[in-house]
Amino acid sequence: MKFQIEDVTVYFPYDHIYPEQYAYMVELKRALDAKGHCLLEMPTGTGKTIALLSLITSYVLSKPSNPIKLLYCTRTVHEMEKTLAELKKLHEYQVRNLGPSARILAVGLSSRKNLCINPPVISAESRDSVDAACRKLTASWVRALAIENPNIPTCPFFENYEKAGSEAVLPPGVYTLQDLRAFGRERGWCPYFLARHMVQFANVVVYSYQYLLDPKVAGIISKEMQRESVVVFDEAHNIDNVCIEALSVSVRRQTLEAATRNITRMSQEIDRFKATDVGKLRAEYNRLVEGLALRGNLPITDAWLSNPALPDDILKEAVPGNIRRAEHFLSVLRRLVQYIRGRLETENVEKESPVSFVASLNAQIGIDQKTLRFCYERLHSLMMTLEITDTDEFLHIQTICDFATLLGTYTRGFSIIIEPVDERMPHIPDPILQLSCHDASLAIKPVFERFQTVVITSGTLSPIDLYPRLLNFNPVVSRSFTMSLTRDCICPMVLTRGSDQLPVSTKYDMRSDPGVARNYGRLLLEMVSVVPDGIVCFFVSYSYMDAIVNTWNETGILKDIMQHKLVFIETQDVVETTLALDNYRRACDCGRGAVFFSVARGKVAEGIDFDRHYGRLVIMFGVPFQYTLSKILLARLEYLRDTFQIKEGDFLTFDALRQAAQCVGRVIRSKADYGMMIFADKRYSRHDKRSKLPGWILSHLRDAHLNLSTDMALHIAREFLRKMAQPYDKTGGGTGRKTLLSQEDIEKMSNGTATDMLF
Repeated sequence: MKFQIEDVTVYFPYDHIYPEQYAYMVELKRALDAKGHCLLEMPTGTGKTIALLSLITSYVLSKPSNPIKLLYCTRTVHEMEKTLAELKKLHEYQVRNLGPSARILAVGLSSRKNLCINPPVISAESRDSVDAACRKLTASWVRALAIENPNIPTCPFFENYEKAGSEAVLPPGVYTLQDLRAFGRERGWCPYFLARHMVQFANVVVYSYQYLLDPKVAGIISKEMQRESVVVFDEAHNIDNVCIEALSVSVRRQTLEAATRNITRMSQEIDRFKATDVGKLRAEYNRLVEGLALRGNLPITDAWLSNPALPDDILKEAVPGNIRRAEHFLSVLRRLVQYIRGRLETENVEKESPVSFVASLNAQIGIDQKTLRFCYERLHSLMMTLEITDTDEFLHIQTICDFATLLGTYTRGFSIIIEPVDERMPHIPDPILQLSCHDASLAIKPVFERFQTVVITSGTLSPIDLYPRLLNFNPVVSRSFTMSLTRDCICPMVLTRGSDQLPVSTKYDMRSDPGVARNYGRLLLEMVSVVPDGIVCFFVSYSYMDAIVNTWNETGILKDIMQHKLVFIETQDVVETTLALDNYRRACDCGRGAVFFSVARGKVAEGIDFDRHYGRLVIMFGVPFQYTLSKILLARLEYLRDTFQIKEGDFLTFDALRQAAQCVGRVIRSKADYGMMIFADKRYSRHDKRSKLPGWILSHLRDAHLNLSTDMALHIAREFLRKMAQPYDKTGGGTGRKTLLSQEDIEKMSNGTATDMLF
């Protein structure tokens, strides 16, 4: 269908549109017109992605004079593929309606591990080893040697891509990662470098958050992007954590031991070069004296990770004299590693600001702030000069130089925390030094400043007014949408006590109470006997899940549950969890029914959908607060209080409830779907906690469902399931409020005759 939103003709590839999708597009258009940033909370399962894509691409088509590029950031490769598949459908529809003039180029970009098609390289285990295997075949010095000696292996796909030169381009179209690999095989070109090259010409680029937020990667991939870009962060409820991780570094003993090995190997390489090719070392020294940066004219294959500091904070001047010579630089690194090793020998937890840490570094081993700031650039230059290709072996010295550069660059918003043991396992000595960033606005600031519109959107952004304070920006549009439904297909309940009237909670002082574990077990046992197909349970942590399941096993509750449904458990092993999920789905498909035990903040809570019969009920056991004694969390809370006036309690509650909402939101993936949500903890009945849940959940939470015991919840579940089994009118014609709008409805609405349809 196609319709007008003010001066834009929107091409939408389906025959009907949800009212909230239409409202979402209207708000999004306001932000694009104002060239400002926006925050939009849209319920899960209401077609957020297609609404975003169709409005922004239609906006570009209707204003051909100022072409806008769309940078769509997703968290996982799975989400990237889903987004590109939606875009493909939309693109076909637009071309059918408008002809060849609507053609665009849309590319998904991921790491070499997901795009490489050279069998020996792709067989490597981790992402870093695939990168290193690729460099061994494509680095400029390897290729130069291969010209003289044909026995040296190179990558045939990359050589063909280089030979094709300016003809190596992607024809217009939408390319998923699979399409890129297929195209690469067909032409014999390297899909990774082809995608990297085409990113600057594409109209739409879909890639991971890190490519914009992590300066090490963004410095290589995203520095070419023009200002006239719209950046979309999808599923962005955890965006503040992504920003913080991008600028934090942790160093353990293993890191220091491996870094020492790296330094020894580099010093051997320097001695070898002195004996065979001293000219290269001299050329590097002269270049550093003149202050010429390496960055500008590197071949694409040699460009390694970029500087870990943000682009505006990097000093534009020559490397200081005391680290220009390779052996002098290595002696500085040796002293730095030695100093950190000494600091890790502590018995107590230490917390220090970067300023005092740098001062003691300078006093004890004579390394000043400016030297620290240039560690990363100098290491990069030395790796190039020594022609090192196995970069995966050198990750540890790179971590040390990351640490040094960030330490020398930033004075505010960071702390250094040294912990001799992990508090949760106090008998195992495992000292760790962490440079921890507390200010999420640092990493995202360049994105807000550089691009004209940044859209932050997710199903859980409540309370929506906290995000502008955490990320330090002013949105022009900030809006939370509700879900228009023909029937109440969401049934949230707050369960505060068991059938014996004892209160249930995962509060620390009640955790070990056998009555709580028994009541939680009874609740699940009653539910498995009533609810068909799949049930998903979320616990607050792995350790709590282990303890509860163990108790249930000893008291025989687990055996009773297994009489009704099979039980599958998420573990910290990715392969095991994937296998458990597959079997869980098979059990639901064949009618046996299953229960899946999972953990809030885990992989399953973030990215797996339990739609249709895979999730008819989700139980959230407890409130998923962070580990509140964590030194890093305490330092961050102190910083938020002093800088942004955000109270500790407010932030912790906000963080716990966005995780809870993320967990329970997994069950509703479309409007034809239905599911129940049980918040099993007495603390959810308090208004200050409950009110931080997203509006689309709160609007279905009735007062009668607020303070339930197990038997009352069971009665409500039976009623709800009976009601859901009845046939219903999908368009909502009988209820007087339409939940599916056709083209005519939209035209009526834009003429102002049917505003009541929307809300």
